[in-house]
Amino acid sequence: MVDVSQHELVPEHILLDDDSEVEEVLEEYNIKKTDLPKIKRTDPALPDEAAPGDVIKIIRDSRTTDKAIVYRLVIQ
Repeated sequence: MVDVSQHELVPEHILLDDDSEVEEVLEEYNIKKTDLPKIKRTDPALPDEAAPGDVIKIIRDSRTTDKAIVYRLVIQ
């Protein structure tokens, strides 16, 4: 079986384990955790240890800024 998360076109997905790191992100954008865009737990690009309620940091290549960082809330 092919591991989709390792494909060259799939951006890096990082599970934010540290609650303080999540709080920093929420404070920076002045939002609540539930205001983050959602990503389903069944998304093949997610790390295996991701669970509903976790926050994922996604690092994408960008033509204008070299790297674009976005955050997603894992849902069921």
